[in-house]
Amino acid sequence: MGTAWNALTIRLAARALVNPRLAVDLLRTAWAFRRRAWWTRAPFLPVPDRTYLRWRMYTAYADEDAVPPADDVIRFARWRRETMGL
Repeated sequence: MGTAWNALTIRLAARALVNPRLAVDLLRTAWAFRRRAWWTRAPFLPVPDRTYLRWRMYTAYADEDAVPPADDVIRFARWRRETMGL
C-alpha cells in the first residue's frame, strides 16, 4: 500500500512487543482480515484484499485512502476479542 501503512505496522509491532496479549489480539485480527484463498495468488501472503480494505476505510473514516491511527486498530482488536470471546 504505502509508507503510511508501513509506519502503522511498525507502530503496532512495537506496541505488541511490550504487550503479549495485544500481540495475540492483533495477530488474530490480521488473520481475520486476510484475503480468502490467499495462497492462490501472488504475493502468496495472508494480507487483506486491497478493495476490501479500501471499503473498510471508507465506511470507518469516509475516505478510501485513510490510514487508521494505531489506537483505533488496538481498540478494534481488543473489542473484537471481548465481543467474540476470542
